Amino acid sequence: MKLKKVVFASILLCFLISCSSGKKKETAASREKIILIATTSGNIKVKLYNETPKHRDNFMKLVNQNFYDSLLFHRVIEKFMIQGGDPDSKKAKQGAVLGNGDVGYTIPAEFNRKFFHKRGALAAARNGDDINPNKESSGCQFYIVHGRSYSDSLLKIQEGRVNGYIRQGIFGQIMDKPENKTLKDNFTRYQAGKMWDSLKVLSAKMAPLVDAEVQKRGSEYHYNEEQRKAYTTVGGAPHLDGNYTVFGEVLEGMETVDKIAAAKRDPSDRPVDNIRILKMTVVKQ
Repeated sequence: MKLKKVVFASILLCFLISCSSGKKKETAASREKIILIATTSGNIKVKLYNETPKHRDNFMKLVNQNFYDSLLFHRVIEKFMIQGGDPDSKKAKQGAVLGNGDVGYTIPAEFNRKFFHKRGALAAARNGDDINPNKESSGCQFYIVHGRSYSDSLLKIQEGRVNGYIRQGIFGQIMDKPENKTLKDNFTRYQAGKMWDSLKVLSAKMAPLVDAEVQKRGSEYHYNEEQRKAYTTVGGAPHLDGNYTVFGEVLEGMETVDKIAAAKRDPSDRPVDNIRILKMTVVKQ
């Protein structure tokens, strides 16, 4: 009887340990995807967030298709960001203006307050709000934040800029409603004719509608404690928050980002000497 109890206890213990191990074990789907970006200036290792699955899966698809291999970092601005992924850059002539290439589709925005434009953030480029009010991301172009640090007072100004972008987007959405066609036509006419006083009156008329919509959606933006700490220490690009989807971050190789960001560039912010992506490789999936 004692032997049976010992055996039963041992089996039960093994079962509990097995169950416990199973709970902790990562699945292929739950693991964050890690990408190695080999460039002519050095290597950068990034991870892709699972919480932005559309952007993660699209980026993985393009990496596996070798889409990014041989493309340039075609736009670099020190203390701001480095941008790549334009398919037109693969065979671009020296001095050609780049940035308009695409893959024929966009990706719906996946904004998440957990992820913001701190130094080293990986985010998706996109067209402006005038032709892209839903802030959909480019299907291929991306950027990595180089960034700068901000004082509390400057951060408050940036917070105001973000809220301005939000209000501008809501203003456009209200104008696009069929019942506001006359207002939109007038707004377009006033802009084209540089009728600033009329624009001011119309904007004042629309302000209460925008305010009500902001309050209804809870859209007013405020930096949380984590964001404030990051932006006032390591730095970033806070004015981009809520406007561009952040879908990953640099794990290793910020020294390479620093080097690329510091490159001499032409008037269109393209590096004078080409900085090329040699190969993107999935190192963990």
